[in-house]
Amino acid sequence: MAEVSLHNVSKTFGKTQAVSDISMTIEDGAFVVLLGPTGAGKTTTLRLISGLEKLDSGSVFIGGRDVGNDTPAQRDIAMVFQQYSLYPHLTVRDNLAFPLRSPILRTPEDVIAQKVQKIAEILQIPHKLDNKATELSGGEMQRVSIGRALVRDPQIYLMDEPLSSLDAKLRADLRVELKRIQADLGSTLLYVTHDQIEAMTMATHIGVLEEGRLVQYGTPKEIYEDPTSVYVASRLGLPRINILPAELFPGAHKGVQIGLRPENIRQGDGIEAQVIRSEHLGDQTRLHLKVHGHDITTLTDPHHDYAGSATIKISLENPLYFDASGARVV
Repeated sequence: MAEVSLHNVSKTFGKTQAVSDISMTIEDGAFVVLLGPTGAGKTTTLRLISGLEKLDSGSVFIGGRDVGNDTPAQRDIAMVFQQYSLYPHLTVRDNLAFPLRSPILRTPEDVIAQKVQKIAEILQIPHKLDNKATELSGGEMQRVSIGRALVRDPQIYLMDEPLSSLDAKLRADLRVELKRIQADLGSTLLYVTHDQIEAMTMATHIGVLEEGRLVQYGTPKEIYEDPTSVYVASRLGLPRINILPAELFPGAHKGVQIGLRPENIRQGDGIEAQVIRSEHLGDQTRLHLKVHGHDITTLTDPHHDYAGSATIKISLENPLYFDASGARVV
């Protein structure tokens, strides 16, 4: 495995600035997640690292070596795409073995058999090894696609939303498995997603992208508790953070926005809020409130029933403050 460093990396497509002056270091053995909405530059960043796209400016170092002039094969990376791409005429076994049989690796057949069996068991598909790829479900195809990367021992794994096409239970199971595999192998992994749950549960570090720019980089805890802007704060947390005018609350300064995580709203005293509805989710209840025309979501005791149109009092705990442009001020 290897450390990967990006230095002032930029890429445009026509008039669109896909990636703008990104610099970051993915430490050896780290599980880094690039988080952002569609069009933020996540996939383009992966493709620049892999060599599938050519840099306009900047440089990419893998294992301390500038790979700007290297082909994808020379960079020794393994990439998993959002849309699985398998050889339909081959069995699952041969699809998994295919990377190991390349002229570059020249892996002995007995080693190939061992690695394929191990990865098939990890991905819960050992009973499918002799099936053709066309006989698999979509979820099974994606597992084989992930497996083709895992059988190798590259310098870095690059994964572009590999779980997005799977059902909810399998997605949750594979999140745990991918994190465990990465930790066991000590592998360096860069993972792209727009799913905040994947980012929070899997990453050692998160890079938040906005319109091609890296706007914050840190641990999940740092990003969640100390966001640099409204945009970053809104990327993590479910229910989403409440962004409200400061003047709703006594003593606050005008022109400042207050960010309130749902778990940081206390009941019992403070300003009055009208209960609009409650959502009972078993271990918690989401309470939807209205304060002077502004919607607020908070979490409350799951055993308490709230009647619609009831009025409660709320106060703030550990609020975040942002200026009118959305930048963090406190």
